[in-house]
Amino acid sequence: MTSGYSQYAMNLSTSTSLSLRDPWAMVPSLGNLDAYISSVNRLPMLTQDEESSYARRLRDAGDLSAAGRLVLSHLRLVVSVSRQYLGYGLPHGDLIQEGNVGLMKAVKRFDPDQGVRLVSYALYWIKAEIHEYILRNWRMVKLATTKAQRKLFFNLRSMKQRLKRDASDADAHRNTLSPGEVEHVARTLNVKPDEVIEMETRLSGGDVALEPQTDDGEESFAPIAYLADDRGEPTQVLESRRRDALAGEGLLQALEVLDSRSRRIVEERWLKVNDDNSGGMTLHDLAAEYGVSAERIRQIEVAAMKKMRKAMEAAAA
Repeated sequence: MTSGYSQYAMNLSTSTSLSLRDPWAMVPSLGNLDAYISSVNRLPMLTQDEESSYARRLRDAGDLSAAGRLVLSHLRLVVSVSRQYLGYGLPHGDLIQEGNVGLMKAVKRFDPDQGVRLVSYALYWIKAEIHEYILRNWRMVKLATTKAQRKLFFNLRSMKQRLKRDASDADAHRNTLSPGEVEHVARTLNVKPDEVIEMETRLSGGDVALEPQTDDGEESFAPIAYLADDRGEPTQVLESRRRDALAGEGLLQALEVLDSRSRRIVEERWLKVNDDNSGGMTLHDLAAEYGVSAERIRQIEVAAMKKMRKAMEAAAA
């Protein structure tokens, strides 16, 4: 909304409240919705001649008191239109306020010489503002951006209810539209069947908070817990590099500190064993080869592993 229009709206409100007398000046604020609706329904309706006269005074002379009469006399129209959108779960007062903005835009642009009553002209602007408000606030993620999506958003639910009422027993219990019903909606609204299916899917879903909404220790169940990718996190990268280094060069350096017998025992017992436990030599195999007991081979293995651990810790430091 431009600054010029904002100034127009402010001047309109000020001028109207100061210059108009009862019953025109008895409209309360939206703080008390019931009182507001009752008051606007008591405001006088304008005849066509009065409407044209006020519209020309506004257009030709910028008469804000005339604009006030045009706006006030059509506030009941905004209330009536706003009731059609209560099913979206948004506050009625907010719907009325957005509709009033559309009404003021219509009054500003209305041309009485076009032969159209203000009520018909303003209806488009009122609905347009309410539609924009609903699309901005009904969901955290905007559901409709294209013209076809907007058309489906505001018509699909009511059409679906009518189709289910008239459907056969087989289709009446379906939660989703049948292929035939999808085709019917697409033809009626002049959109593609794929767009009907996509919008039905969007409307059937809901917003899910990524972050946990409570402090009860349920972080692991929030979507952010399994959507987060920590592979690029600096500490994770450094740990991964260090682990790879130790598994490669660090292991080779640790083996270098061992004597030939200890190294062969470690290699046969740990490095030559496959995932299926095949390969490598047992304690008894090595004991027979070196002519010592299996317990002696185990002792040599334990001592070698201690030396390797110290060498790898030194390499990692």
